[in-house]
Amino acid sequence: MRSVTLGALAAHFGRDVERGVAKAVGIVESAARDGVDLLVFPDASLGGYLGDLRQPDPAELPPALDPDGPELAAITAAAGDMTVCIGYTEAVGEQRFNTAVCVSGDGVLGTHRKVHQPAGESLAYAAGDQFGSFDTPVGRLGMLIDYDKTFPESARTLALDGARIIAALSAWPASVTDRAARLPADRQSRLFDLYDCARAAENQVFVVSSNQTGVMGSLRFLGQAKVVGPGGDILATTRSKGGMATVTADVDAEVDRARRVLSHLAELRPDTYRSTTPADQR
Repeated sequence: MRSVTLGALAAHFGRDVERGVAKAVGIVESAARDGVDLLVFPDASLGGYLGDLRQPDPAELPPALDPDGPELAAITAAAGDMTVCIGYTEAVGEQRFNTAVCVSGDGVLGTHRKVHQPAGESLAYAAGDQFGSFDTPVGRLGMLIDYDKTFPESARTLALDGARIIAALSAWPASVTDRAARLPADRQSRLFDLYDCARAAENQVFVVSSNQTGVMGSLRFLGQAKVVGPGGDILATTRSKGGMATVTADVDAEVDRARRVLSHLAELRPDTYRSTTPADQR
């Protein structure tokens, strides 16, 4: 067992892909100098997120990138010994996915395509259809993309697949229907923190949660990047500002300690639970 430094980034990334890549590479290099082992960027760091969540304009969608293209190659080259999770719009033939990729200097370690789509996101992206964990230099890890973490089954699937760290990449805005005058008072601000803490506590894992800041179109992003421990406690946070929340921890030791007496995964009773398919769809 060993200690690793986990970093969750809050930052603004816009439509300019070249500028986004340069900014991301600079952040990776700075984090490496600071000894960060896992760096989690926000969703849609390369090319930005939608400007309107309800009715996205087809003419203003984020540029779709080739997963084998030079943009991700630059992030991979910069990563070196670090594990880096970053979000972008992935081009797969005629389809577009809201995608997170996890890389190190050795190449791609894992990929996740956002499964759950809020409001009008399905007008801009195809949906992913699976959750899976994978091994990395910092331990077994799984990824979620913003709205995915609203659903407990998402994080639980990753934990049952062995993840001890969940990287939650977000472009999570303030409420689009009832925005508060101050971001900390916005109901989405409360929910964003609540989901991070609940998913960590339910599964007794670390959650490294990033988010966009600033404005894209009609959306104003919350920030609130954080690292949550396996007891559901926020160990470090940027609050609504940009920056990086970092925590150094022995992940395996902390997860094992959280599960020593009450082990939620071991004490599951799946034989007693109803199907998660809604009754009107069975």
